Formats: sequence, structure tokens, C-alpha cells
Amino acid sequence: MIEWVGFDGDDTLWHSEGYYQEAQAEFEQIVSRYVDLAKLGLHDRLLAVERRNIKLFGYGAKGMTLSLLEAAIEVTGSRISAADLHRIIGIGKRVLAHPVQLLPGIRAAVEAVAATHRVVLITKGDLFHQEQKVAACGLADLFHRIEIVSEKDERSYRRLFDEFGVDAERFAMVGNSLRSDIAPVVQLGGWGVYMPYHVTWAHEADTDFAAASAHVAQVQDASGIPAALAELDLRTAA
Repeated sequence: MIEWVGFDGDDTLWHSEGYYQEAQAEFEQIVSRYVDLAKLGLHDRLLAVERRNIKLFGYGAKGMTLSLLEAAIEVTGSRISAADLHRIIGIGKRVLAHPVQLLPGIRAAVEAVAATHRVVLITKGDLFHQEQKVAACGLADLFHRIEIVSEKDERSYRRLFDEFGVDAERFAMVGNSLRSDIAPVVQLGGWGVYMPYHVTWAHEADTDFAAASAHVAQVQDASGIPAALAELDLRTAA
């Protein structure tokens, strides 16, 4: 049976991507003073810059801000003003300061799972920002361990399983990203509870992994997590 359950942070425990979407909309308003957004394909241009920079800056608001600045200079041919570059920095600061709002029902779900399993929070992104969100969420004392990682891939999960002293077959991950939360765990032999969020960053949506896997249970909201884990326990027995 499943012994350990991991929970993702952003858009699984608390809202996150919406703030980044608002930041991008404000960024587009600034850049639209210099270029025709419809002809430029700004969304794709920005995504390309962000993907290029992930290995340098990592995930999170700080990396996003640096990518916004780079993209603004690039697409405007360096014509963007210092004042507008300063406005873009302000966008990043507001994302870093956004309130931590839990998803509906997630506290009850984590409490229910923690009553029968060892639970761990596994989140990725900027260390300081993630620590701030963990401290503000009010759920930290429910978790046996809290892990902030730079990337969620098979290598990272394998290292964590070794540290936890658990086989992948005894571990399930709850998250909103098939690419980062579910696919690597399942590919190692573990299990996943997929809880889609209403909006997903294009980079996280870029995956061929299918949620229809027998090792994955999908839920509509947090209230379905305990039952989904019970269903996965039955599948482990089968």
C-alpha cells in the first residue's frame, strides 16, 4: 500500500499561476506601446526566453522578472525606456508579495491524508519565495518533511525517495502539473493524483504524458483527494 504522499505547493495547495498571468498581461500593456503585439507573437517570444533562462535563473518570480526584462529589450530593439523597465521590475516585486490563498478544501484534504499516511510537501521555485509561501500557508506543521527543489524530474524524486527510505511503489504525488508532479513519479513506478488547475503555464503543459495511466487518479478538487488515494491503494493490491 501507499505509505508516503507528496503534495505540490503552487496551484495545488495555494493559488499561484493567476498572479503570473496578471503579470504577463501588465507586461504586454507596457510593451504594446512599442510594438504591434498581434504581429509580434509576444506570448511565444516570452515563453522562448523563459525556457532559455530556466537553467540559469530557475523557476519563480525572480527568474520571470529577469526574463520579462530581457524579452522587453529584445522585442523593442532596445527602444524601451528605463522608466518602463522599472515598471517591469515592479511587476515582479508584486508577484513576490502576493498573498498566499489556499485552494478550497485543501486543508481538510491534507489533514485527512496525514491521518493515514506520511505526508511531505515538495515544491519547486525560488527558495526565499517558496519558504515565504510555506510559512504563510498555515499548513507546514501537517507535513513530515518540506522539500524545496530546483527541478521536479526523475533524478530529484529518486533522491527524495532515497532520503525518505521509501520505494517509489509506496509513494503517491498530488499535484496540478502532469509534467512536474505526476509523470516523473509514475515513470519511477509510483502513483499520482492529478488535480488540474484552471490555468497552467505553457511550460508545464508541455508533456506527452497521459493522465489516463493506471497509476493516476484524477480529481476535480481537493475534496476528492482522500478517495483517490484509497482507489490507488486498491490498484496497488491488484
